[in-house]
Amino acid sequence: MEYQKIQIKEGINLHVIPTNKFKTNLLSIFLTLPLTRENVTKEALISAVLRRGSMTYPTAMDLSIALENMYGAAFDCGIEKMGDTHVLKFYLETINEEFLPAKEDVLTMAMNMLCDIVFHPLIENGIFKEEYVAMEKQNLKQIIEGKIDNKARYAMDRCIEEMYKNKPYGLYKYGYVEDLESITASDLYHTYLDIIKTAKMDIFVSGKLDIAKVQEMAQTQEAIQNLTGRKADFIKNKTLENIQTPQEITEKMDITQGKLVMRTKCC
Repeated sequence: MEYQKIQIKEGINLHVIPTNKFKTNLLSIFLTLPLTRENVTKEALISAVLRRGSMTYPTAMDLSIALENMYGAAFDCGIEKMGDTHVLKFYLETINEEFLPAKEDVLTMAMNMLCDIVFHPLIENGIFKEEYVAMEKQNLKQIIEGKIDNKARYAMDRCIEEMYKNKPYGLYKYGYVEDLESITASDLYHTYLDIIKTAKMDIFVSGKLDIAKVQEMAQTQEAIQNLTGRKADFIKNKTLENIQTPQEITEKMDITQGKLVMRTKCC
């Protein structure tokens, strides 16, 4: 069996990766968007708010109990910058049913749970739960302010910021502290709705799988079927500009070991 890519709708693809190497199955949903200064902080915050709870699992404890009931399944999510795009990533890993004491369709259970987290977030009074938004704003602020603690990573990030100043790739993937204060639960929820309508969506399923079953599972999943097709023409390969004049940026700090980062365009 080999990797298969199946288009569910325009801009929404299912990727099936059969393998016998592991005792677990991994399900992932990637939402890819244009990287913009206006939305970079909101998108990082949305990723964090979604993991707090959904309509079916409204609290972290509810999520934990549901994961334990799926034989200790593991859920995680994050945000990544890839070229000029911003990617919200959601993962759920569960044991393959072949290794269970009794036959259970854990894969379908995992797909339903992952879709519930991504597509049915906890809503109160028509918006995200304000308590969750406030807590995640504080957590995100700490992440952004704490980037300077890892000096090697900070030096690399600053190098990229200077090389791609005023360009999407120069943006910090977690956003900016100055944007956080003005973000409300209502603003964030409406941004989330736009993401679900416009983001390029990739659903990955890997493990010891029946491809036909996985395809049917994805195509009959209600949350996925309710999605509309979308254009993904914002993903383009771009040629880097050839900078003729070298730039040197120096930042002084009270540290015992300096960091030097040098980057150049490959020929």
